[in-house]
Amino acid sequence: MSTSPDPNTPPVADLDPGMAAAIAEMQQGLAEGGIPIGSSLVRDGQVVAAGHNKRVQEGDPITHAEIDCLRAAGRLPGGFRGATLYSTLMPCFLCAGAAVQFGVKKVVVGESRNFPGAPEFMRSHGIEVVDLDLPVCVETMARFIAENPALWGEDIGR
Repeated sequence: MSTSPDPNTPPVADLDPGMAAAIAEMQQGLAEGGIPIGSSLVRDGQVVAAGHNKRVQEGDPITHAEIDCLRAAGRLPGGFRGATLYSTLMPCFLCAGAAVQFGVKKVVVGESRNFPGAPEFMRSHGIEVVDLDLPVCVETMARFIAENPALWGEDIGR
């Protein structure tokens, strides 16, 4: 697996801090030998938590990036209402369900080309979903899937 910086990554200064944190988590997960999906949680303009997919590293099928991020946030005063969840890949139904359950108002994703996820499910529950279609996210995930098809299939339950 390649862990070199992607030349298509916008400079961190040009990215929304939430997406910059999610991309950093994506890169950390890849460097650890895991599935390159990162997430962050922003409330009141501040990144309050971040996480990445740790299914491989921890042998836990539930530790998707968004779940890891929400766990890292812990019990926030006032809860998750009003928060924005960032992910480098469109959330699956597990992670979309967590966003719905905890009242996240907005989900911003790096891409949905490699995995369509559950945007309509989230929208049907009042969550605003924004897909940035960032080349770094698209290309990192596409490369990972091509190099690790069995592991990717396991992650998405196929």
